[in-house]
Amino acid sequence: MSTPEVHVRNGFESQDELAQAAARELVTAIVHLQRTQPEVRLVLTGGGAGIATLRHLASYDHLAARSADDFPMERIDWHRVLIFFGDERFLPVGDPERNDTQADEALLQHVSVPAENIFRYGAPEDSSLDDAATAYAQTVREQAPDGFDIHLLGMGPEGHINSLFPHTPELKNPSDLVVAVRDCPKPPPERVSLSMDAVNTADEVWLLVSGSAKAEAAAQVAMRADEEFQWPAALASGKKKTLLWVDEEASTQLPE
Repeated sequence: MSTPEVHVRNGFESQDELAQAAARELVTAIVHLQRTQPEVRLVLTGGGAGIATLRHLASYDHLAARSADDFPMERIDWHRVLIFFGDERFLPVGDPERNDTQADEALLQHVSVPAENIFRYGAPEDSSLDDAATAYAQTVREQAPDGFDIHLLGMGPEGHINSLFPHTPELKNPSDLVVAVRDCPKPPPERVSLSMDAVNTADEVWLLVSGSAKAEAAAQVAMRADEEFQWPAALASGKKKTLLWVDEEASTQLPE
């Protein structure tokens, strides 16, 4: 079987410039999908580049609303977007370290997405870690039976995506579409995460990568050079498209 091509988006001097460009293209991509289907299933990510992209997405939505009469711009119909999260830190609702809290502050509180369209992971006050994973897997099966449309991903210096780290059981032998993660290499130790199988149900996977510490991992993604689960991000592949967004510092080791 041939290896799917990774399309590189580069030439950005900074993380913020990358985030602006990714947000603009995301608006165009979602609006295009909404012309032909009733709902768009979007998976959000945390991390510096991911949250910066969400902030710019909110800004573009605000700008489009203000210019609607004088100079119409493309604008997402948020009532027709279903929001999922790639992973979550298993912390109390509203904790500032939770991805959904950060996404609320950056984007979701500023656009007209209905609360019932946002699918969040359980928290310690209402669920065990295993139950939270099981419940979210069922949500994914019910709300995204054919997979996601676009999955945004951040990436760590060692190539981790969501809460899937190199050589871990959750990466190598997922039990379901969502996995309970214990003893995570980064704090907090307990998390819930979409499995790699779930990531790869997405039509489009967008990796948002910035900083020199991630240059080697970005190159591994571009080359699809995974060896024995060493670089998890290199295993992420959209069914139709895989985009690797890199700023100048993260692009220094990309193949010519």
